[in-house]
Amino acid sequence: MPEPYDPELGGPAEPKPYAPEIGGPSEPKPYAPDELRALDRAHVWHPYGPMPGRQEPLIVESASGVRLRLAEPVEGQRELVDGMSSWWSAVHGYNHPVLNEAARGQLDRMSHVMFGGLTHEPAVRLATRLVEITPEPLQHVFLADSGSVSVEVAVKMCLQYWRSAGRPEKRRLLTWRGGYHGDTWQPMSVCDPDGGMHELWSGALPRQVFADAPPDGFDAEPDPAYVARLRELIAAHADEVAAVIVEPVVQGAGGMRFHSPAYLRVLREACDELDVLLVFDEIATGFGRTGKLFAAGHAGVSPDVMCVGKALTGGYLTMAATLCTSRVAEGISRGEVPVLAHGPTFMGNPLAASIASASVDLLLGQDWEGEVARIGAGLRSGLAPASDLPGVVDVRVLGAIGVVQLDHEVDMAAATRAAVREGVWLRPFRDLVYTMPPYVTGDDDVQRICRAVCAAAREG
Repeated sequence: MPEPYDPELGGPAEPKPYAPEIGGPSEPKPYAPDELRALDRAHVWHPYGPMPGRQEPLIVESASGVRLRLAEPVEGQRELVDGMSSWWSAVHGYNHPVLNEAARGQLDRMSHVMFGGLTHEPAVRLATRLVEITPEPLQHVFLADSGSVSVEVAVKMCLQYWRSAGRPEKRRLLTWRGGYHGDTWQPMSVCDPDGGMHELWSGALPRQVFADAPPDGFDAEPDPAYVARLRELIAAHADEVAAVIVEPVVQGAGGMRFHSPAYLRVLREACDELDVLLVFDEIATGFGRTGKLFAAGHAGVSPDVMCVGKALTGGYLTMAATLCTSRVAEGISRGEVPVLAHGPTFMGNPLAASIASASVDLLLGQDWEGEVARIGAGLRSGLAPASDLPGVVDVRVLGAIGVVQLDHEVDMAAATRAAVREGVWLRPFRDLVYTMPPYVTGDDDVQRICRAVCAAAREG
């Protein structure tokens, strides 16, 4: 039965006690924190962690607005301001009434139906909306399960395009170092091969072509020598390269590095001249994070294939999308195998699609650009003192992204404790303490986040 909604409370009505005559499961008895931690340690594998884990994760019992409520106080704090937007996805914060209502309404109709041979309004509405807001001439949308899968689909599109065109030898990818595109097979192959998270698999992954990382600095003038080398590398491998794939403007999990949009224009021109497809991975940068709705907008160019995810559903459910031009779609359809041979079980999930459409409309129905600029200004002022801390080599801000880079590997445990003492949740990695707050974060909380970043940089 659908959960009753109490409009006066702005949320679900009080649940009725389990009654066998009406059926349904009884409410499970909650675990005590110590029991939950023990079971978590025994059975649950966490991201990028060993089994069993070496660090105890904090137990979150609920979330609302920009705050995570813990099951018990940690470092004297019961609530933490989320400085990470749940890995950059919860741009509207948590428990948002508009997204909650979208989920409830769709649950009353259907939570899932297979997409093979069937269609439904939530998926069609979302795909149409994505075509409307992404750069021309992207026209066709493949709805995927996650960001990594959307990159897999993008690669498959490019390889199949050239196979359909009678050029199956064009099956390698070209990218620049410092990138990160996900944890499944093809995405791992275009992550930085040296010192990245996937170096372990370097002998087994497909061998791709790597350019040097783009020079640092969003506002820096493009380096003519680098531009020449980049063009030469694409030209040297054009006969075997299916596509160039990059994260536009911001290299995320590979190092939180910012580069000039001019290099995207260089890639677009070179790919056009040399008959190579261009893929932009906007999973982390899309939906306003860099100050433009999509980072490609800083350069005024459009790719042949684009991946979006993370903030697509406002952090509610996993969903991503791969968009392509008619040239790519029609090229695949003319081949010996005229279909894109990919079809996830939960493709086009109506529950996720409904929430995604509501999230996009919620974003575009407000002054998101002004809110991102406001957060960026707060991060610039609040993180400025970090420049004087020992061990800090750089402080940089772009859009609603703030980064403090150290000259050493972050002590994760010490940095996390320091941030929690300030009442903030951060997740540093490598030599970086950074933040990507939800767009609804108020000015006081932005400054609290900045104090936490500085404390984590100082103690980590």
